[in-house]
Amino acid sequence: MGRLSGLPPMIGTLPALVQPAPKIADPFYLSPEWRRLMADIKRHRGNACEDVGPHAGRIMGDHIVEVKDGGARLDPSNIMLRCTACHNRKTHREKAARARGQRGVG
Repeated sequence: MGRLSGLPPMIGTLPALVQPAPKIADPFYLSPEWRRLMADIKRHRGNACEDVGPHAGRIMGDHIVEVKDGGARLDPSNIMLRCTACHNRKTHREKAARARGQRGVG
């Protein structure tokens, strides 16, 4: 069988035809109430990920029981401080559980 290494590539890089929609924050997360709650929580708990501890990078508030699943929006006991990686991991886990018809917690 012949070697094909001398042939030029027939297919180049295809342009991205479909781009993901940019993420738009729910206006609630820009509200003075949410920002005030987050400032209070960070002041009391520290500005560290509650899953993995001190972490370089952004720390955000994450609803333990997601609002979509009936979680309280402004209850500090329903908020954990998480780094971006931990927040994304938990959010993807919850989305998958919701897709399976299950609601996860945490």
